[in-house]
Amino acid sequence: MELDRYGQMKPKGPRTWLRGRDEDLARTCPFSPVARDEEQLAAEYFAGAKNQDLLVGRYEAALVGHVEEGEYRSNGSSGGMVTWVAAELLRLGLVDGVAHVKQSDDPQSEGRLFHYSLSRNLQELQAGAKSRYYPVELSGVLQSIRGAPGRYAVVGIPCFIKAVRLACADDPILKERIAFTLGLFCGHMKSARMAESFAWQMGEDIRHVKRLDYRIKSPDRPANWYRAQLTLENGETCAQDWWHLADGDWGAGFFQNSACNFCDDVVAETADIAFGDAWKEPYSSDGRGTNVVIVRSKELLDVVEAGIDQKRLALSSVDADFVIATQAAGFRQRREGLSFRLTWPRNGMRPRKRVSARSDGLSRQRKAVYIMRYGISHWSHRVFSIAQFLHSPRLYILWARAALACYQGVAYSRGPIGRIARSLGLAGSEGRT
Repeated sequence: MELDRYGQMKPKGPRTWLRGRDEDLARTCPFSPVARDEEQLAAEYFAGAKNQDLLVGRYEAALVGHVEEGEYRSNGSSGGMVTWVAAELLRLGLVDGVAHVKQSDDPQSEGRLFHYSLSRNLQELQAGAKSRYYPVELSGVLQSIRGAPGRYAVVGIPCFIKAVRLACADDPILKERIAFTLGLFCGHMKSARMAESFAWQMGEDIRHVKRLDYRIKSPDRPANWYRAQLTLENGETCAQDWWHLADGDWGAGFFQNSACNFCDDVVAETADIAFGDAWKEPYSSDGRGTNVVIVRSKELLDVVEAGIDQKRLALSSVDADFVIATQAAGFRQRREGLSFRLTWPRNGMRPRKRVSARSDGLSRQRKAVYIMRYGISHWSHRVFSIAQFLHSPRLYILWARAALACYQGVAYSRGPIGRIARSLGLAGSEGRT
């Protein structure tokens, strides 16, 4: 796998292999119409789950809260639960290593800012805390697991965890050694171009960036007020709030991976435990960060409940409706929006999803939102590529601001475009629909 010209991970190999059919790949690719879907995998791994929901999947318990002990919460992007669970698995000897995403030590020589790596102690693990909205791939770390006997946990977004499950079914060594999967709720994956765009808009060249923190945390600001910070090779830093960036509206779809348009899993339904941000008041206004957690493994439920009993975790039980409310926009995009996108003409292989192709019942405004998101995700990569070729960041930034104004006019009824959209019956409020 390598980054293509649009900053997305793509397979690399001989042209004959890329154009040919491969039964092994068909069984293990998470987007293959031949591979088992999320519900089939969950039925195998969590057959006796206490609860089941159409959107949340099978689960033992759903919780909201944060880590009380140490600096897990302050060092994480939300409530600190992902790193705490991974660290607890290491502390209890339930795993020998954790596969997760870390900063690259030398981004310029590696050609990327982040990569998967194995951590075998708390110090290494904490180096991988926080959110990474950047393309990565699993092949290297899975090869390391194959080569080193032991028990491992893998942290990943929904399609990565599904890929791990499918790979374990096909590879007895991985099945024996991967003991736990820790899922991350996902809206969509961004390409490497978003990092470059952020650098452009802060007046910097990505070639001089040593580190990127997508979400600087401050207890004085609501958790959903994202602020990105660049650390340059000379040690200097610069930061900017996402809403001041031309492509900082996550829901608009800038630099979205094209495969994400055909994903229907928001909450990592095949993971033993899954974590997201509690985007629901009063939690979304708490700048310290709060997690919503779905526990599917009984063994991990014991681990979490022990942490609650020992006052190391501050978690309270919630129901599926609460979880769904925290991820409402993601579920609309991945279910309602996916159904609509499946009605569009498409060449080549058609995906097999758990929702059917339909557009009835959708308002003109909802259809317009989904069409605009698709267009922005498609054209943001291409306009950025042209701007790179012409050495003209301003070209992309002007286009992005115009595209954002159009999107927000339709989605949120903002600005002059919002007034035009209302007159055409196309405006609404994405946050309430």
